[in-house]
Amino acid sequence: MTAAAIEPQTAAATRASGSSFYFAMRILPAAQRDAMFEIYSFCRAVDDIADGNAPRAERSAALAQWRRDIDALYAGAPPPALASLASAVKQFGMRKDDFLAVIDGMEMDAVEDIRAPDFATLDLYCDRVASAVGRLSVRVFGMAEQDGIALAHHLGRALQLTNILRDIDEDASLGRLYLPREGLAAAGITSTDPATVAAHPNLDAACRMVVERAQMHFAEADKIMGRSPRRAVKAPRIMGKAYRRILDTMAARGFAPPRQRVRISKPYLIGIALRYAFI
Repeated sequence: MTAAAIEPQTAAATRASGSSFYFAMRILPAAQRDAMFEIYSFCRAVDDIADGNAPRAERSAALAQWRRDIDALYAGAPPPALASLASAVKQFGMRKDDFLAVIDGMEMDAVEDIRAPDFATLDLYCDRVASAVGRLSVRVFGMAEQDGIALAHHLGRALQLTNILRDIDEDASLGRLYLPREGLAAAGITSTDPATVAAHPNLDAACRMVVERAQMHFAEADKIMGRSPRRAVKAPRIMGKAYRRILDTMAARGFAPPRQRVRISKPYLIGIALRYAFI
């Protein structure tokens, strides 16, 4: 199976239109916008593999093919479906290791269902599936190297931890539980069964530890963006504001079951996009 069979790259912009990050990407100049669409399309393709219904061996094989395709891209012979991604990689100097890290993160989901990882494993997962994407993105944004890597580290983790808190029930339905075992133990939850934990009366206490960590990462990301050129952080500011609103809403509501999934309204997304695009 080749990347072309999984993800026609000409559909990159269409696929990105369903993302909560779409408005952040749309405000960018054309070359940056198109590059971000390509990054998103790649991430979506490998994520669809990891979350798919195919047998685990087939999912691992599909991810292995993506590794070969990325190798070929960086060797100067990209599969036809990755021609646009290859152009973006060349223009913005994106690093091969970051693409491979994303695939490694998806492999963590594909080979087995993650259930109550320790903090170190959870942090590695967040680095691969979120901060590695950030490292690709900050090169497109044109950030200085040191601050760009630091922003990717903190904002990527903040966004991913927020996703984990928002998707507790959805993940449980897939047999997954990303809440760290240390937080569960501190809350007196001994089970690692996703459905049992999702329904546990002490779940709110376990989630608060994750909330605090996400808040710390958001705060560090804000410091970095505050000292960076505004043109270079317009898109990540929109992403951060949108997800910080999700986190704050969840923290205010609490995490005791039953829960409703928090969503961001389109008018709010448009509002913050306009604010950081033009003000």
